[in-house]
Amino acid sequence: MSSLRDKVVFITGSSRGIGREIALRCARDGAKVVITGKTAEPHAKLPGTIHSVAEEVVAAGGQALALQLDVRDEQAIHDAVEQAAAHFGGIDVLVNNASAISLTNTLNTPAKRLDLMWDVNMRATFLASQACIPYLKQAVNPHILSLSPPLNMDPDNFAPHVVYTISKYGMSMVTMGLAREFAAACIACNCLWPRTTIATAAIEYNFPPEILRASRKPAIVADAAHAILMRSSDTCSGNFFIDESVLREEGVSDFEHYAVSPGGRLFDDLFLDAKQ
Repeated sequence: MSSLRDKVVFITGSSRGIGREIALRCARDGAKVVITGKTAEPHAKLPGTIHSVAEEVVAAGGQALALQLDVRDEQAIHDAVEQAAAHFGGIDVLVNNASAISLTNTLNTPAKRLDLMWDVNMRATFLASQACIPYLKQAVNPHILSLSPPLNMDPDNFAPHVVYTISKYGMSMVTMGLAREFAAACIACNCLWPRTTIATAAIEYNFPPEILRASRKPAIVADAAHAILMRSSDTCSGNFFIDESVLREEGVSDFEHYAVSPGGRLFDDLFLDAKQ
């Protein structure tokens, strides 16, 4: 497949950051993009709304449907998926991008924060996939792509922020289970994670400023996601992809334009070891 033209791409958490960038990359192919998120009105501290991204998608050459969605609400997920499928005539791709982060240790993680991360990360990935699968079964080259890390059982990945780690690994485990369960239906289910930290609000608010400066732009993840979605769903499933590795396989060798500070030191993202 050479492009995502006319493909229906449902993206959770796409009012800013990586989700927005994936939406715009798909739009440049002429995709029909479903932008979802809680932010329908401008936020005091965070840029972007589902409506502003929808306008950007149209300007980039795609079609857009903006749906306000709290991914913690099971019925709202099913309603949004049904509305998207009815509006565009089906669903070809689900991108599980919505995520909640709190890099807090055990004694500083209240139950409310635990529930938020579990519900937005693992639970929403499961429920959004569950809602989309009946439509994906009818699609040509269907994909589920989750923005979650490779499973690495090193205790050092758990100790500093055990709840966040478990919730993100939960996304990955759901996706790997779906890959096997729906292999016969040729629904590709893969995970994608950045090699470096990515300059998003999550990094800006959870890391020191020098980490933000040592990050890459969200475009690298979007370009890698696009490359994965181009691959055949009957042969490309059950993978833990790293953005840089995907693009190297596509022939990319110069990554400087993705850097927030070209020529500067890059900061490796969480959960990766030296081999990745």
